[in-house]
Amino acid sequence: MASNRRSKNITEGVARAPNRSMYYGMGYKPSDMSRPFVGIANGHSTITPCNSGLQALTDAAEAAIRASGANPEVFGVPTISDGMSMGTEGMKYSLVSREVIADCVETSVQGQWMDGVLVIGGCDKNMPGGMMGILRCNVPAIYVYGGTIKPGVWKGKDLTLVSVFEAVGQFSCGQMSQEDFDGIERNAVPGTGSCGGMFTANTMSSSFEALGMSLLGSSTMANPDAEKAESAAESARVLMRAVDNDLKPLDIVTRKSIENAVAVIMATGGSTNAVLHYLAIAHTAGIEWTIDDFERMRKKVPVICNLKPSGEYVAVDLHRVGGIPQVMKILLNAGLMHGDCMTITGKTLAEELEGVPDQPPAGQDVILPIDRPLYAQGHLAVLKGNLSPEGSVAKITGLKNPAITGPARVFDDEQSALAAIMAGKIKAGDVIVLRYLGPRGAPGMPEMLAPTSAIIGAGLGESVGLITDGRFSGGTWGMVVGHVAPEAAVGGPIALVNEGDTITIDARELVLRVDVDDAELAKRRAAWKAPKPRYTRGVLAKFRRLSSSASRGAVLDAFED
Repeated sequence: MASNRRSKNITEGVARAPNRSMYYGMGYKPSDMSRPFVGIANGHSTITPCNSGLQALTDAAEAAIRASGANPEVFGVPTISDGMSMGTEGMKYSLVSREVIADCVETSVQGQWMDGVLVIGGCDKNMPGGMMGILRCNVPAIYVYGGTIKPGVWKGKDLTLVSVFEAVGQFSCGQMSQEDFDGIERNAVPGTGSCGGMFTANTMSSSFEALGMSLLGSSTMANPDAEKAESAAESARVLMRAVDNDLKPLDIVTRKSIENAVAVIMATGGSTNAVLHYLAIAHTAGIEWTIDDFERMRKKVPVICNLKPSGEYVAVDLHRVGGIPQVMKILLNAGLMHGDCMTITGKTLAEELEGVPDQPPAGQDVILPIDRPLYAQGHLAVLKGNLSPEGSVAKITGLKNPAITGPARVFDDEQSALAAIMAGKIKAGDVIVLRYLGPRGAPGMPEMLAPTSAIIGAGLGESVGLITDGRFSGGTWGMVVGHVAPEAAVGGPIALVNEGDTITIDARELVLRVDVDDAELAKRRAAWKAPKPRYTRGVLAKFRRLSSSASRGAVLDAFED
């Protein structure tokens, strides 16, 4: 075993005897003091199905670390389930939890002076939060995704959690029977694992393979399957080699590897949340990366995976036909990935992909040929204009016409907008404006899956637009634009929109515009007053005070001094 920073600090000198005594109290022996101490950030909880199957993975990783001759140290990190908190006040804590998770990893690893860390997580913010913590510490590290859920089934149709949200809209509009509504609700989530489409959890885990920080093939495994625990154990063994070789995250995470990650996000039709999270990951790593880089990548990477919410299949279907390694091999052969990037195994990405076939199995349509893609360009478009001078993010797949001009229907909270949709007050051609829901405004930038799903359920997905300074679920699709920046709470132009103003969303021209001249906007700005903070104590108040703009990742440490 290589020498390690922990053992050096607790074995040298009489002064370290009290430190060693604490370890002896937990059953350690003197011989253990010279071995690496490797952390396991365990996201297990019984709060959510995404995380309730993680303990077995932690146990497998712990055993593998111990068998490798090191000392595993397990510590906990929290999670918030977006799917469970959606539409409630609890949703405001979701993005906040990304920062809390990063803080937990950093605090435990640095406070206990660990020699390496393996992070295990399942739900949406576990991935970016864990990766940000890893990058802050910069000790040898690997990410282990908890695994996807298997699809639910009702009357022969595959279901995801988003199926339930869309069923609410259909049922409320009289387009679904009570039997089918109950059947979808009770069968959409059949067991443990993260939401099954290319939603946020699967998007981020897939991108971590491309980033070089997770084992190839691990991101599309189902949580209940035996191979997931085997992969966790192998991840631990790979980490131990990285500890021996002092291979650190900042040796792996570079501007080029982030381009690889974003290429996979585009090719798989991933979540809009990936934009926010990779801005934060790049910031944490000290890498120059802006919202405009996503647009640069979008223009050159086609969508080649037929995955929900814009396509037909879920993550386990992708796994059966080669998973993310197969997608990456196709992109690499097309010159759309950097094969020379280092990975956690100590091999380059090209070396890791050598044994992957050039093409997926015949007779499948989950991964499409790169010359016959689902969409010729990526799906996450950055829109700018007088409503979003810093940028906004639109998911433009699945639409026949990615442009709309219509009257603004303005709401300052999610609940009133949802009530209007459910009551049939939103008509074809309307553009819903949902504001004061940004990082500082809500605070916490909650996801708007309930109103967007209600729009889909009401049959208005192609004819109603929605813009917000909040976020969207990875399961959202439609004529929707989020992350509008600057946000309303800081006086961004979205705060100045009046009911009935004409708004244009044009994903072809990359424009988000309100048809109001500069003089009138200036007059409205002069009359605008910031709303009083909704929270003045606790974690939400801290997030409101510290959060950067969504265009910079909504991070809490973008200090100017």
